[in-house]
Amino acid sequence: MAMKTIPHVLVVAGSDSSGGAGIVRDIETLAAFGVKASVAITAVTVQTHQGVQHVDPVSPERVAEQMRAALSANPIAAIKIGMLATAATIEAVAGVLSEHPEIPVVLDPVLASTSGRTLLTPDAIGALRRLFCACTLVTPNLPELSLLTDILGSPVDQARSLIDAGAKAVLVKGGHGSGADAIDILVQAGDAEQSFVSPRLDVSMRGTGCMLASAIAASLAFGDDLEVAISTAKAFVHSKLTEI
Repeated sequence: MAMKTIPHVLVVAGSDSSGGAGIVRDIETLAAFGVKASVAITAVTVQTHQGVQHVDPVSPERVAEQMRAALSANPIAAIKIGMLATAATIEAVAGVLSEHPEIPVVLDPVLASTSGRTLLTPDAIGALRRLFCACTLVTPNLPELSLLTDILGSPVDQARSLIDAGAKAVLVKGGHGSGADAIDILVQAGDAEQSFVSPRLDVSMRGTGCMLASAIAASLAFGDDLEVAISTAKAFVHSKLTEI
C-alpha cells in the first residue's frame, strides 16, 4: 500500500522564546492540520508574554539559504511568511520566491508585537509592499493595514489600494474592530469583497495572526481554494479562542 503524502509548509518567521507567537505558534498550527513544517528563521527574539526584550535579525543570506535548503529537501506545498525584520531580508526572501512561483504564499505582515515593540524597521515598509506581488494572500490586521497604505478611507478602500499596487488578494482581519462579530474581509482584483464572520469573543490570545495565516497555508497545501482555506482557518482560530 502506498503511503499517503503529507504536505510540507515552509515557515519563514522569527522565533518567540515565550512560545506565544512566531514560529512556535506556526508549527503548532500546522501540526494540528496534519501538515509537516520546514523552517527558515528570520530573527531570534527574547520575549515574554508581556513584551519583546531583544531582537537579533538573522543575516539575509542565511535566511535565503535556509529557504533553499528546505525547498530542496522537502516537497513544499505552501509557504507561510511572518516576521521579516529588515528590508534586506525581504529582498532575499523575494529572490527565493521568484524561483518558485508555483507555490502558494501566505504573508502575515508582522510590523509590531502585541506589546507594541517594532518588529520591522521603518525603512522596510516599501520593500514589504513590493513583496505582496509575489504572494497569494496578505493578511493585515486593521492597524497594520493603516501603516501599509497612505490613503484615507475604509479598510476595504485601503485594501483595494494594495490590490491596485500589485497585491493579488488581501484579507483584512477584523479582530481589532468592534461590534458583536469579528468580520474578516477578502479583497481580490476584479471580484466583489467576501466576508467571513464569527462571533466576537471577549478573550485575547497572542499569536492569533500567526495561527490564522498558518492555518490558511495548511489548507492551501492540501489543495483547497483560497475561500475554503480562509473559512477553515477562521473556524480553527475561533475554536482555539473558545478554549481559553
